[in-house]
Amino acid sequence: MKLLLRLVINMAAIWITSLVLSGLSFTGNLGSLILVGAVFGLVNALIRPIVRLLTLPLTIVTLGLFTLVINAGMLMITVLLSDSLDLTGNIFENFLTAFLAAIFISIVSTVLSWVLPD
Repeated sequence: MKLLLRLVINMAAIWITSLVLSGLSFTGNLGSLILVGAVFGLVNALIRPIVRLLTLPLTIVTLGLFTLVINAGMLMITVLLSDSLDLTGNIFENFLTAFLAAIFISIVSTVLSWVLPD
């Protein structure tokens, strides 16, 4: 049940972020949103711990702020793996949009985790 709740929270956070940020676009239906939420969850569950471990010294030096860069990278991997989620612009705009989207997704996920019961 908790896994299903995390999937719904990821889906809602990605969908809301795509509505707010112009550089992140979602084109698809509910089925593709479920797929994007699942891919985002898998990327965060499988790849993110390895990246966090490898970048631990840099995260310590930046007092944890490098975690925002890691979150943006995980979102960019999710965009690469899914067809219905897209970042527009060149590489710098893509990273900046992914960085802002990662911050916004983190905020929305946190708020939804507080609101929705466990």
